[in-house]
This record gives sequence, structure tokens and C-alpha cells, in this order.
Amino acid sequence: MEDVQNHAADVSLPIDRVGVRNLLVPLKLGDRKHGVQHTVARVELGVDLPAEYKGTHMSRFVESLENWNEELGYMSVKRLLEDLKARLQAQKAQAVFRFPYFLRRHAPVSGAGGVQGYECTVIGELASEKPAFSLEVDVPVMTVCPCSKAISDEGAHSQRAEVRIRLRLNGFCWLEEFIEMAEAAGSSPLHPVLKRPDEKAVTESAFAAPRFVEDVVRAVAEKLARHPRVAWYRVEVESFESIHAHNAFAWIEGGTEAASSA
Repeated sequence: MEDVQNHAADVSLPIDRVGVRNLLVPLKLGDRKHGVQHTVARVELGVDLPAEYKGTHMSRFVESLENWNEELGYMSVKRLLEDLKARLQAQKAQAVFRFPYFLRRHAPVSGAGGVQGYECTVIGELASEKPAFSLEVDVPVMTVCPCSKAISDEGAHSQRAEVRIRLRLNGFCWLEEFIEMAEAAGSSPLHPVLKRPDEKAVTESAFAAPRFVEDVVRAVAEKLARHPRVAWYRVEVESFESIHAHNAFAWIEGGTEAASSA
């Protein structure tokens, strides 16, 4: 049958990345407390396309996941990237896994438990023999405005904020480590279940630790800069302001390795 994808392109320009996204796959990854955690990932697969080809072969991307063993790790993603390059005759390949990671959290007074989800992303790229990986994790926290507290006779405005950490690592690290780092930087972590005594305790402790977005981003960046296995980082904090019609944000980038362009 005729292979239209291999025809000459109407416009002779190389494409940096072409592929498929929103594939659902089961995922198995390391859990510091329980050993293994099962979740589901939305996957994006892509390769470069030379100027002389009209199109890529979309079915080959899906076929590359046929032997996926569900385990997210260095070797499993490396094999996937190598398979993509071979199947698509590409020079570069990328795989992106977006998934929720779950931790069980307990209220500070009652001990009431619940499951909290954190949005995570793992990006693997292969251009030569050695793949490059980056990790992203989004951590919601609560912040109390120090200025509002200082100028108000009663109360202060508080809101939910999100700490977004992106990393290149030079060794294995637990996801929990970075989640806890982000939660400690806010005025308070979030809790899936709070009874009235817990709400009192959380509110009082949060108002005793007011934080600007600048305070939160610096606290996280300081720890990442000292981390022996963090080669590069970018941390951003966005505050979904409760009394303003805008969001506040701050970010810091550091480390010795260049960030992924993905």
C-alpha cells in the first residue's frame, strides 16, 4: 500500500516534535512508605521529523507502548525512548508522563485520615546514547499575608497557593521529599479531612507563620540549592489571592545543568 507519510513535504521544513498525546497507561512507581504505588498516567510521545518527510507514522507511537511493563524508572523509559527512535527512524525522542501521586495525610488534632493527590510529571528525552530526565511536582499549600496581618486590627487574608518544582536529578530521590519540602515552606500544608479542633489548630498555626510568595519560593530554593542530588531546579510559587483580582507569583532557577526545552 502507498505510504503517503514518506512523500515529500509540501513545505520543506523540519519539525522539532511530532507525535501523540493523551494516551492512558497504568503506572507503577516507588513509594517511600509502601514500596510501590499504582496510579494512571497520561502519556505524550514525540520525535523530530526531517524536512523531507510529509508526515510521521502515528500508529508506531502507540505500538511502542505494547511492551510497557507499567514501571516508571530509568531503564524502562530509556528502553521506550530507544524504541521510539528506532521505530520512527528519528534522531530525538521524548516521553512525558503526567500522573497523580497519592499520600495519606492525617489531621493534626483528631488524626482523621484522608488521601491527598499531587500532580507530577516525568519527562524523558533521548538524543544521543544517554537519556535526560526532569521531574515536576505541584504542591498546594496555604499562605497568610504578612502585610495584611501587620496592618489589620483583626485577622488577615489567607489563600491557597501552589508550589511548582521542576528538577533535574543526578541520583534517586523520593517524590515525598520534595512534597514535604514545599509544604514546610508555606504557612500550612493542606489537609484532606479536618474536624473542628483541627481547623482551629491549622488556622492558628498558619496565622503564626505568615508568608509572602517571595518567602515561600526562597525557602524551597534554598533547600534545593543545597540538595546533593539536585543538578538543576526551577521553583515557582503562585498565590491565588483571596482579596485581589490577580494572582501573585515568584520563581527562582538555579543549578549547573541546562533545563529541558520541553
